[in-house]
Amino acid sequence: MTENLSKKLGDASIIALRDCMGLKQEETLLIITDEVKKEIGQSLHIAGKELCKESVLLEMKSRKINGEEPPKPIAELMKKFDVVVCPTARSITHTDARREAAKEGVRVGTMPGINPDIMARCLSADYDRIVKLTDFIAEKLKPVENIRVVTEKGTDITMPVKGRMIIPSRGVLKNKGESGNLPSGEVFLAPWEDKSQGKVVIDGSMAGIGLIDTPITVNVVDGYAEEITGGKEAQKLKELLDSAGRDARAVAEFGIGTNYKAKLSGQILEDEKVFGTIHVAFGNNLTMGGKISVSSHLDGLVKEPDVYFDDELIMKKGKMADFDF
Repeated sequence: MTENLSKKLGDASIIALRDCMGLKQEETLLIITDEVKKEIGQSLHIAGKELCKESVLLEMKSRKINGEEPPKPIAELMKKFDVVVCPTARSITHTDARREAAKEGVRVGTMPGINPDIMARCLSADYDRIVKLTDFIAEKLKPVENIRVVTEKGTDITMPVKGRMIIPSRGVLKNKGESGNLPSGEVFLAPWEDKSQGKVVIDGSMAGIGLIDTPITVNVVDGYAEEITGGKEAQKLKELLDSAGRDARAVAEFGIGTNYKAKLSGQILEDEKVFGTIHVAFGNNLTMGGKISVSSHLDGLVKEPDVYFDDELIMKKGKMADFDF
């Protein structure tokens, strides 16, 4: 790592802990990393030692898929700290370990697939701007019964969402029990199980796969991805979903990115935050108030979408005309 990038990573680590997590001098911090992301874990640990009473760095074996639980002793340890930050190759956001720690009042920041470039770029954003846009979209979603997404490449899916919990992920986690991604900037919710219908053409990136060369076409019937076609990426997605079981194919999430600094990088942590895109995820949605419990959660990113909240077109080819941003 160059000296310049190392400094940027160190600065971003301080921003993540101090400004995003609100880490205080009297608090304790646990950094959970793996052999893939230990460089970032070490940077956060160094920053944490300067910012709080006690910083502990723990390295575990990298998980095989997003949503796989960490070892039970680590899950128990997570409950005993004020703040837990997890720079890992695979996501532990949608795990019982993360949910149970948050229930105990722990603030948890997950950083699946994070790299130094993403940290330096996205954590330098003006989070006041991100909060403004995130809250604007969340407010617009409150009365919505159905979300429809259409693209020129063939996406046309309708997802019923009336009464579902709306989650504005602002990237600022300072209150007891709050948890989410770092960096962040998105609004998401869980469509009603067994209700989504239509087609999603994933042309941006796919969790567990990366940037997409040949778009993945997913035909959704009664809330499940019944047919997946395309190139090598489509085949890989089928393998990932089938390895986790039938419910891994369930439509779990609809989200809109709100981080203006994020760009397509092949890492879904950043990609799903890109302003002007939407994502549809399949698998576990317990975290967002849904009912699907499975050890997999995979997001697929769609570029330049037309997004309808009921009959209102709120985004045209990824642009929002009625928001001063």
